[in-house]
Amino acid sequence: MITDQFSTQFEEARFSHRPLIRGMTGMVSSGHHLATQAGVRILEKGGNAIDAGVAAGICLGVLHPDMVNFAGVAPIMIYLANPREIKTISGLGPWPKAASVQFFKDRFEGKIPTGIHRTVVPAAPDAWIQALRLYGTMSFEEVTRDAISFAEYGFPMYPFLSNNLKAEVDSYKRWPSSAQIYLPKGRPPEPGEVFVQKDLAETMKKMVRAEQRKKFSGRDEALRAARDEFYGGEIAEAIVDFQKRNDGLLRQEDLESFESRIETPLKTTYRDYEIYGCGPWCQGPVLLQVLNLLEGFDLQALGHNSTDYIHLISEALKIVFSDREEFYGDPDFVDVPIAGLLSKDYAERRKGLVNKDRAWKEMPPPGDPWEWQDAGRTRSKKETDKGEASASMKSERDEGSWDTSYVCVVDRYGNAFSATPSDASNTTPVTPQTGLSVSSRGSQSWVDENHASSIQGGKRPRLTPNPSMVLRKGKLFMPFGTPGGDVQCQAMLQVLLNIIEFQMDPQVAVEAPRFATFSFPNSFYPHEYARGLLKMEKRIGDKIFDQLKEKGHHAERWPDWAWKAGAVCAIVVDSGNGVLLGAADPRRESYALGW
Repeated sequence: MITDQFSTQFEEARFSHRPLIRGMTGMVSSGHHLATQAGVRILEKGGNAIDAGVAAGICLGVLHPDMVNFAGVAPIMIYLANPREIKTISGLGPWPKAASVQFFKDRFEGKIPTGIHRTVVPAAPDAWIQALRLYGTMSFEEVTRDAISFAEYGFPMYPFLSNNLKAEVDSYKRWPSSAQIYLPKGRPPEPGEVFVQKDLAETMKKMVRAEQRKKFSGRDEALRAARDEFYGGEIAEAIVDFQKRNDGLLRQEDLESFESRIETPLKTTYRDYEIYGCGPWCQGPVLLQVLNLLEGFDLQALGHNSTDYIHLISEALKIVFSDREEFYGDPDFVDVPIAGLLSKDYAERRKGLVNKDRAWKEMPPPGDPWEWQDAGRTRSKKETDKGEASASMKSERDEGSWDTSYVCVVDRYGNAFSATPSDASNTTPVTPQTGLSVSSRGSQSWVDENHASSIQGGKRPRLTPNPSMVLRKGKLFMPFGTPGGDVQCQAMLQVLLNIIEFQMDPQVAVEAPRFATFSFPNSFYPHEYARGLLKMEKRIGDKIFDQLKEKGHHAERWPDWAWKAGAVCAIVVDSGNGVLLGAADPRRESYALGW
């Protein structure tokens, strides 16, 4: 039973910064306590996990405007207790049809400039409503009441948001429509001041009014009307008009033709657990690949966060990130050998690249998964025991972007919801009178025709946000995820191993000291490549830090409780006792609530 599994960590759990939240009826954990409360209110009103997750997720676009935007991305994973199945909603929009590598070469010398030219089709509104329509029970109006209220009447500014706005003052000043919202008195609001976003509230209210006009046509048609108001009504007109006036590429046909994909997720097994991830249009397969690679190593014998443990995990991650760089992309445009990449035999082959005594000083070479994908297929780059990363890769030390938040829910019926909404407000201007910073996820593409995530009209960038779900022996065990750019899969991996291998309770697992490698091209433009860089929180002691340097890692320190180390939220289902265990990361504003 779960209670027995975690009992050995009771003494350590006493000293966690936040208590492990226990409940029996429902549980929500998200990137902000007001979003978590909004989700709980929906559960209390009789909504299911999908209703509550959508409500909390939309709230995050109001409460975390530095990290999440209502017109951003929102990849979602849903576990349905009856029938027992898992679905993903991609929540990621493609490049406008007019986009191309050649456009950026001709106009911007091969660069992806900050601003409106990074715009891809905003996917989050469609994803939220698709989740509601297909798997929820409530109306758009019901699940957005809190979000609209937080936008229209405001909420108390908190230090994390205030500090992030202060750090990006110059970015917001570039665009009057952005400065009007985020610098309301010519400066970012101070903690305790009420922060209001009336235009965003009106945008959501327009969608509610569209839904109400169709309420007698049935729930499905009413939800479609709310969605169509965004993609074909006044909101869409405002977005397209602003794009045209500012030389942007997004057009009405791009919006009207968009619909999020409903897919069956990828999965792997680790011991008696089944781990599910989104497809290679995001970095979700990274977690699955690295678990395959680590399976068979005696991690418990190495010791939690020991020198050898951190070395092994970081080297395994480097190997998998090299495959991400080589193969991951929108499978509608790229032939991704995903079956080969997730093959246990392929992982066994790749283990040969791990040297227990020396770190790779650069990103290892990609593998050859085609052998397990399609025997008749011409293979890609040959795998070798040694190799230098591409000479074109830069060596600047840059940890990259950190936008994104997360929400997970488990309800009384056994359904689960896991979503990683994202898109910052400082990299692209607000569309006037809408409160929307339309998705700038084009920054996660390459101006390189030969790259798997190259720019192409209608093609999705390779997304970093990637919600996940874990089953144990066929039963729901844990929805979980985190913000953190390229750190996401790394933080999720460490928390998962803390629970499975080291029997930590979920809150202790989330709070344990963290590390991350950056020895691969960053997912965000300009894709800097920090050769050999390994960051770790100061709670990982000096002796281990020095020993990792001796192994060849370019080790650097994060402060303790570094917000850049991710902010994992998770809910563990103790099916033996009928208890839900909620955990939230104190590195950011995350909170869990349940009853």
